[in-house]
Amino acid sequence: MKAAAFRDLTIDELVSKGSELSEELARLSFQHAIRPLENTARLGQLRKDIARVKTVANQKRAAR
Repeated sequence: MKAAAFRDLTIDELVSKGSELSEELARLSFQHAIRPLENTARLGQLRKDIARVKTVANQKRAAR
């Protein structure tokens, strides 16, 4: 997702979205340890999305 999509969310929604993405990353990392994933690029996408969510949340907290 683009950062612009995350900017429309509230801080609470960003926190919940970040936890969802973290859980998905953990699940995919575990699956990848057991057997190769079809789309390994998804791991990198998730890491970047988590970073975007955290960045936008910090920007919103600083703007208060």
